[in-house]
Amino acid sequence: MFEALTDRLQGIAKRLTGQGKLTPENIRESLRDVRRALLEADVEVAVARDLVARVEARAVGDEVLRSLTPGQQVVGIVREELESLLGHAPVTLAGSPHVPTVVLLAGLQGSGKTTFAGKLARWLGGRDKRVMLASADVHRPAAIDQLARLAGMAEAGFWRAPEGAAPEAIAGGALDEARRRGFDFLVLDSAGRLQIDEPMMAELETLRRASRAHQVLLVMDGMTGQEAVRVGRAFAGRVGVDGLVLTKMDGDARGGAALSLRQATGKPILFLGVGEKLDGLEAFDAARIAGRILGMGDIVGLVEKARAAVDEQQARRLVERARKSEFTLEDFLGQLQQVRKMGPLDELMKLMPGVPRQALAGAVPDEGKLRRYEAILLSMTPRERRLPRVIDGSRRRRIAAGSGTTVTEVNRLLKDYDQARALMKQMRHGPRGLASLRGRMR
Repeated sequence: MFEALTDRLQGIAKRLTGQGKLTPENIRESLRDVRRALLEADVEVAVARDLVARVEARAVGDEVLRSLTPGQQVVGIVREELESLLGHAPVTLAGSPHVPTVVLLAGLQGSGKTTFAGKLARWLGGRDKRVMLASADVHRPAAIDQLARLAGMAEAGFWRAPEGAAPEAIAGGALDEARRRGFDFLVLDSAGRLQIDEPMMAELETLRRASRAHQVLLVMDGMTGQEAVRVGRAFAGRVGVDGLVLTKMDGDARGGAALSLRQATGKPILFLGVGEKLDGLEAFDAARIAGRILGMGDIVGLVEKARAAVDEQQARRLVERARKSEFTLEDFLGQLQQVRKMGPLDELMKLMPGVPRQALAGAVPDEGKLRRYEAILLSMTPRERRLPRVIDGSRRRRIAAGSGTTVTEVNRLLKDYDQARALMKQMRHGPRGLASLRGRMR
């Protein structure tokens, strides 16, 4: 997400902060590079021009130029203006006092509406909301079947309309069913088209009235570039939109749509789709996204991923076991699985503040190695994981064959485990213990 833009802006920021003294001329030259970087990332021309003009008006002033750290101040101004462009205050999905809250999804065909419906059901379910999904897409029966599967995966309710029902009847029937079964939210999927046309817009207006939708979310493909702005304006002007969703933001999207859509439509971005799995949904936060765009990391996002992946009770038990020197290969396996549950390690590294993108290639652990380690540990018997000392040569050969690895890799895992166990043991003794361990490892 925003990789090309991040690379360009990081280079500009480094150049600015590396200069001991700034002048109006070199600030303007850097801001021209910022404008070019925004345009290359598919930010709308007017949006890029206005953003750079606001930054220049604030940056070319005596207070900044006479500062001891003028470059850092300019980068700070760029970040503040990016946040302002994206929307300072986070906006979330508002519930209605009268259940169910009806959320109508709109968008072009292929934008990811149906997948987002499943992700939203999962997201709301994690907040103790009962969700029912329904589809008014009478043009694509496969979309209804897909939504039914997603509802099952998200542990949400699903209502299938009678065969041949019109979209207006489907909306009314789904609302009645959600009320009868006491759901907190009804998420209603709609039909898309390859491009905007009058029948689609008329159908959406009918669906909005029949479902009494509290919120209409426009789902946009984040890879469509500046075309997304035209589509967003068309939906907002004709149907009315309460919030925006950008999907496929984990791919090679240049990210410009996120920077243009809010200003173009006047509506907030609520969610970002960052993967095909149901947990690949992020609540949009302008401050965190601005930090990522400028390569400043997102420590809050990192903590959230860790909190979702780590079982707190299990973590406490591990600390206690480490304190008593009872750390086994069972614990090693549990930690490995929790780290992998947090997602791809290269994506996690990008959330860490202060890590240059150029350094990521050499700093990211080998995902393949972690997968092989997990296979080796799962190939062991419970007794072997609890009592690693019983793993002799014949057992190592059996474990290697069962995991599809080599005896060398089994030996390497056991060595890494011994080092982790020694580290935990020395941590009980504070700095002196760690210094002693480092001395022995040299």
